Amino acid sequence: MAMLPREKTRQVNVGGVTIGGGAPVRVQSMTCTRTTDADATLAQVHELVDAGCDLVRVTLPSREAVESFRRICAESPVPIIADIHFDYRLALCAIDAGAAKLRINPGNIGDWSRVDAVIDAAGEAGVAIRIGVNAGSLERSVAEQDGLTLPEKLVDSSVRFVQHFEDRAFTDIVLSAKAHDVPTTIETYRSLSRELPHIPLHLGVTEAGTSLQGTIKSSVGLGVLLAEGIGDTMRVSLTADPVEEPAVAWGILSCLGIRRRGPELVSCPTCGRCQVDLIPIAQEVSRRLQDVTSPISVAVMGCVVNGPGEASDADVGVACGKGSALLFKRGEVLRKVPEDAIIDELFREIESL
Repeated sequence: MAMLPREKTRQVNVGGVTIGGGAPVRVQSMTCTRTTDADATLAQVHELVDAGCDLVRVTLPSREAVESFRRICAESPVPIIADIHFDYRLALCAIDAGAAKLRINPGNIGDWSRVDAVIDAAGEAGVAIRIGVNAGSLERSVAEQDGLTLPEKLVDSSVRFVQHFEDRAFTDIVLSAKAHDVPTTIETYRSLSRELPHIPLHLGVTEAGTSLQGTIKSSVGLGVLLAEGIGDTMRVSLTADPVEEPAVAWGILSCLGIRRRGPELVSCPTCGRCQVDLIPIAQEVSRRLQDVTSPISVAVMGCVVNGPGEASDADVGVACGKGSALLFKRGEVLRKVPEDAIIDELFREIESL
């Protein structure tokens, strides 16, 4: 079989977590606490890790935050990525403080001598760099090229930055080129995968919106790219508690069969054949599955007409009838259970897997 684009990228080590070169697609998010408050930031880092993050990004906005950032790096259970803008000296501080990776936009760091100081310091320390190009913050020389489409501008800027880094013999590069528009995101990343096939790509639809809209836009944009084998690491950006983001990312990966974390619930829509109150049953099963960590599939089907057949590949499930349900495992019917015992009997089988 032909290699997927993500299998062809150069592998980058970020504090012991590998990105690219066929490594698992990594999930990350970013804290929204004040970095000067190390306790609050570390608490959120732990929440994000518990939710499924492999890496966590933390902003370093000022010199006053450096010592707190140093503690965060030292006590974090996963590698910390420093988010740096404008002041290259903060990137140097982040390296000294223990960041495993930097996220910088060379277009807003300043002249090339400042960018080069960051590149050289990161190279000496073994710190990776994500070159983050954004549609909203393109450098002026590229943004003012009226003859180029936005995807072309993002790709042109990205290629120039990567070439400059590699000319300085720096190769621990991850690249992102984000936009809020889904078609622009898809076109840009497809082009980057062709133009820079060796560079690991960090996927994201930036400024995607609040929970519902952001989930939809990210699922469509990132789902298309991941299904094509493009993307080595990802963040779902939501205007919400960042702890909501990893679940959406894992949902996208699980639906595509790329990477699984925790159970999958297979449940049908209600219809006129349904003779139990299916919605609260499915909701309660979903709630109780939050305590299950194994990557199993659980089916909750509304009727016996197609239930076991449509969910025959589920590890365990129920197909409901009038006031009762057939309990089945991997397509084989085990027994009939009354409606008030459906959930408990289902979880008895889940616990036995």
